[in-house]
Amino acid sequence: MVLETRHDIRHRPRVLIVGGGFAGTHAAQALGRQPVDVTIVDRRNHFTFQPLLYQVALAVLSPADIASPIRTILRGNSNTEVLMDEVVGFDLAQRKVRLHSGASMPYDYLILATGATHSYFGHSEWAATAPGLKTVEDAIEIRRRVLLAFELAERRKLETGSHPPLNFVVVGGGPTGVELAGAICDITRYYLRRDFRHIDPAKARVLLVEGGPRLLPSYPEHLSVKAGQQLAELGVEIHNHMTVSDVQPGYVIAAGQRIDSVCTLWAAGVQASPLGKMIGVPTDKRGCVHVNATLNPEGHPEIFVCGDLAHFEQNGKQVPGVAQPAMQMGDHAARMIAADLNNQPRPAFRYFDKGDMATIGRMAAVADVKWPFRAELSGFPAWAAWLLVHIYFLIGFRNRLAVLSQWVWNYFTFSSGVRLIYGSQSLPGWPHQPGAEDPAVTPSLDPTARDARATPGTEAPPPDPRAAAD
Repeated sequence: MVLETRHDIRHRPRVLIVGGGFAGTHAAQALGRQPVDVTIVDRRNHFTFQPLLYQVALAVLSPADIASPIRTILRGNSNTEVLMDEVVGFDLAQRKVRLHSGASMPYDYLILATGATHSYFGHSEWAATAPGLKTVEDAIEIRRRVLLAFELAERRKLETGSHPPLNFVVVGGGPTGVELAGAICDITRYYLRRDFRHIDPAKARVLLVEGGPRLLPSYPEHLSVKAGQQLAELGVEIHNHMTVSDVQPGYVIAAGQRIDSVCTLWAAGVQASPLGKMIGVPTDKRGCVHVNATLNPEGHPEIFVCGDLAHFEQNGKQVPGVAQPAMQMGDHAARMIAADLNNQPRPAFRYFDKGDMATIGRMAAVADVKWPFRAELSGFPAWAAWLLVHIYFLIGFRNRLAVLSQWVWNYFTFSSGVRLIYGSQSLPGWPHQPGAEDPAVTPSLDPTARDARATPGTEAPPPDPRAAAD
């Protein structure tokens, strides 16, 4: 069936936006005063401020602090409606999309902004053992696993006198991996230190595994070095030139070596939303749609592809799939629709790069600032800049106030009030089986072989001499 809405009476151009992320919400907001009818479709009812997802994953912020209902964001636009559904197919000839509910929806203009998801490089089976971080649901699952590892260790120590080594392995040295690794060290050394009676969370090991020669490869090299130094000061163990070849419950294999892990997190790659390939136009190896200077797939001027889903090149390089380009693309798509309505030529898109920032931990970050001035910062200045920028871009005054107050409280009290565990009380690979090592690989990173760094109480108890006498 065709979904009938109030648009059919007005006979105004219908703009259908698929995806309620940075690009989709910016496009909808920019079209609020245009003589068009806008429908934004998303399978979730909320916008997520993804740059702060890792703080939800590590129990610093609540999901509500970084998410807002899409309806609330766009309620000031009288020409805009929000539909919670999922696009499952396209009819480009008829200019319709098919929805999961069984309905179809016509459009005059289509803006695709469905973002990206995790890439396990052909090993989708690793997802169950090593979750990535793209959604609120991902963040809550990571929080469950990280906190549960300490809870299970406390219980095991109380019951048996020992517990498996608390090793957290983060795969991927990009911004997400760096932020996750640093945040785990932060909570283990500052926020959990007084909460347990039988284990010492500060003795947990955090290992950051990167296949390339350095962390943050898109940043200037000296900032990558600074990031590595700050992570090392927090206690993160960095292993470059180590490509992961297998992920199993309780361990990963990287460069032929086994690394034991009570919790493995994936930050090594992304791939575009499947919708990019569904529309039947050329895509790159990650599934991103090749677009021209006006963000259109060739031969489809009525379709705009924005954000992580778009493969747009500028100065011979692909524009990165981060928040800044997504917001600018969403705004530009709206401007091009406005140009059509006014019988004006469409302007070419030009990405204005304001710089990149990655937070590492408490008062630690790196920033490659390109606007309003040129600067490369590290340490506290970069952290302060990162804090101000992210507070500024949070949607909604309540969110800004909530996040700022939470950060200030955590900073001075070393406490975090969002350490809630939902769902299952089991972890993949728990309890650890130290004797189950693969003889084909070298156990050079086995923490049980490093007595000087082992967590107190994790050693096997000495044999009872009475048992030998028996």
